[in-house]
Amino acid sequence: MGRHKLPYKKGTWFLVPLRTKGYALGLVARMDGKGRIFGYFFGPVISKASVTVIPHDLRPQDAVLLGRFGDLGLIKGEWTVLGEKVDWNEEEWKIPPFIRVDEHSGKAFLSVYNENTLNFVSEKACAPALVDKYPYDRDMGYGSVEIQLTKLLNLKR
Repeated sequence: MGRHKLPYKKGTWFLVPLRTKGYALGLVARMDGKGRIFGYFFGPVISKASVTVIPHDLRPQDAVLLGRFGDLGLIKGEWTVLGEKVDWNEEEWKIPPFIRVDEHSGKAFLSVYNENTLNFVSEKACAPALVDKYPYDRDMGYGSVEIQLTKLLNLKR
């Protein structure tokens, strides 16, 4: 079976359908070419996919969610590809450290991932109080992204 061209690349804007109504906006910041993506997601809720324009003014700090996720929503066409960020600059859209907290010990750790492969590089202990400062360390399936965005954008099921 031959490799198919992916419907996205770094700097691709896309829409994620929410579990209730509307869409959230996403941006591919990194990808491993094997189905894993690191991206940024933005509100507010977009009501209709047909009237969405590619934004030019959003910045990484405007994101409501960021993380590593699978590309199945894009591959299956359930997430709508909008197009490329015109002034894409990879240096502006870095992978930050991620935080995880061990449920049993309560200890927290900051994890670093490789910018090109998205593979784990290292971790170091940190204060659990930093949990709101960093994105949570997890790999999300595309359904999980939809659920998280629905919750974050304050929509009720």
